[in-house]
Amino acid sequence: MRSSDTSPLHGRDPLLRSLVPRLTGLTYDERSRTRLEHHGDLPVVLVTGRHGMGRSAVLADLAAHYRGRLPLAHVRAVPTGSGALPYAPEDGTAATASTFVGLLAELVCGLAPGLRRRFPVLTPGLIAVSGWERDNSEQRDATCLLHARLLLACRLADGDEDALRHGWATAVEGRLKDASGDGTGDERNEKRDGERDEDRGGEAVTGAVVAEYTERYGPGPAREWYGRRFPPGADGQDPLPLLGEWFHQGGDYRDFAERSLLAAFLHDIAASYGRLQRWNREPWPLVLLDDAHHAAGRTFLDLLLKNRALPERPDHEELVVVATRLGELPEDEGDAIRRELVDVVRSSGWERRGRAPSAGLLAVPLAPLSRDDILPLLVPKRPARPLHPYLASAVHSLTGGHPAATTVLCAAVLDATGRGVVVEPRGLLELTTKEGRAVTEVLLERLLPDRRQRDRLTLLSLARDSTAAEALAAHLRFQGPDQLPANSATDYLEDQRWQRLTSPDEPLVADMLLQTLLVHEARRTSRGVEDGRGWQEIHRFLRIHHAQRGESGEADALRHTLAAGNAETVVAALAEEFQSEQDEQAAAHWVLCLRYAATAPTPPTPPAGDWIDERTQVALGAHDGRYAELDEIERCVNRLLHALWHVSQPHTEPDPDMCKAVGEELAFLSPRHRSWHAVLGQAARSWPVAARKKRPLPIPGE
Repeated sequence: MRSSDTSPLHGRDPLLRSLVPRLTGLTYDERSRTRLEHHGDLPVVLVTGRHGMGRSAVLADLAAHYRGRLPLAHVRAVPTGSGALPYAPEDGTAATASTFVGLLAELVCGLAPGLRRRFPVLTPGLIAVSGWERDNSEQRDATCLLHARLLLACRLADGDEDALRHGWATAVEGRLKDASGDGTGDERNEKRDGERDEDRGGEAVTGAVVAEYTERYGPGPAREWYGRRFPPGADGQDPLPLLGEWFHQGGDYRDFAERSLLAAFLHDIAASYGRLQRWNREPWPLVLLDDAHHAAGRTFLDLLLKNRALPERPDHEELVVVATRLGELPEDEGDAIRRELVDVVRSSGWERRGRAPSAGLLAVPLAPLSRDDILPLLVPKRPARPLHPYLASAVHSLTGGHPAATTVLCAAVLDATGRGVVVEPRGLLELTTKEGRAVTEVLLERLLPDRRQRDRLTLLSLARDSTAAEALAAHLRFQGPDQLPANSATDYLEDQRWQRLTSPDEPLVADMLLQTLLVHEARRTSRGVEDGRGWQEIHRFLRIHHAQRGESGEADALRHTLAAGNAETVVAALAEEFQSEQDEQAAAHWVLCLRYAATAPTPPTPPAGDWIDERTQVALGAHDGRYAELDEIERCVNRLLHALWHVSQPHTEPDPDMCKAVGEELAFLSPRHRSWHAVLGQAARSWPVAARKKRPLPIPGE
């Protein structure tokens, strides 16, 4: 399931209701016209964002509102080699394409009915370059299906798609048999001595496909148009078979062929709008291209932008293109104009600056949802009881306004409430969907599509940084003939645009939402000790790993100790250092260790584990009787650590008692240390305020 399926469109109005209507000249939800912002030279709108930000939802919504009002094509680029076959989507979803040629073909299939045009130049070119290897029936059937769809969309043929595909394949195969039987194949072999057999076979298919198309439809205009594009040395050769040969030859030849196909596409679009259509301001076509970061999408956009950057464009089309890209705008697109959503309400702010191709881009990143966007998602239709007053803020703190995560959590809250379950902020990640699946499992499937890497990251996310993750991967024996290298997890995150180059001392998972979901999933699916991959075993290994680094690893070692549920050891270490260390400079290190240790994830609770969450009771002194053998400093550190452990969780409400306890315990410790009292006193004043506002706890002196 794609992440767009449940991503809300809150906050997308500047794009949907303002920018795109000014490019198309048609209002978003009314059958009326609006002013055009650009004439003659339009920007390509590139919507950027991470997985689950609603990129696909934006295009799906535009398709739903503009389909039938102007010529429209909605295509999603998919990875090369994905095996996606051409098909006609019947439910309004996007067609898919894994190659540049396939993408152009899908655009023709989408636009031809609305333009009432046969794409007389592009269609013969597409058919000429889309052949197949001899004796490869699967490739032949897929290609002939694409040809059949092109012929039907351009009204060059009618009838059943499958019957047309079969008839077309039979006709071409018949030509190939005739050619090989009359000696033509031998003559060609002698003429092209030294070439590979498969190359000659490909040329034979190209020749047969072009011959069949020519006999049926007579592509005179296309021959003349492509003939003018070839260099003088190609005079006298049939340009359509030559286009196919150059395309399959690769390298610079393919680049020429692809540029020619893109130019043919724009030529046919421009030729569809005569003087009368332009005079009447008939809307230009709208192309919605999803996941344009894949190869087919990148090629299309690159060639389109290069064509529009030409000083003298041969065809002045005004094709409206809205594309999406996973991640941010690439650094090499330096001439693109970048605008926030709020900036495009009244004007796009775009104008071409220079002749660099990227100057034709208008990049609009999708912004996270605000608390005001989240609150309406938590309003039940028939409330059985009032929801927790902090839930909207807790969801926002947990998700950072990520649309897919927000929607799934809010839906799970309402479902649980409808079943009579009281939902508190600390229990958000424990919820299940309406189908009974854990919310973390559902979200991670959407945000990290590769199951192998998702499973790997679930365990490696418990590590402090990439170096520790590599050590853990080796300990867990992730390497092997059936596994990818351990560092491929980092490569995967970078490939999925979750982060850029990750250094060894940085967190393996930089995104806080993703990190939180992975850690919770690791806790939820924690296994027993027999396989060495249980929660306790992993944190024990990581504690030892960091302890071997000496003082620089002390904070991490304490954090993993606490994550394993061994608060007594952490309290003892902090109390001992408090009572033995007199150096004034060591105060900041002690405070840092305390703060960082308290960010430890909580251990699994029953039935997955045996840890009982009593942080609130311990922090408020309700269990001081258990610790009668400790001195007053140790009991104070114990209460302080548990209070910080509670308030440091990203989605817990800022409990006033917990925040107050943090300040009181620090204030108690301050006068009891000869050289640390200033640092501790400052923390006693600033940390409760920061905790109440859910801000990072400041380290005095930093």
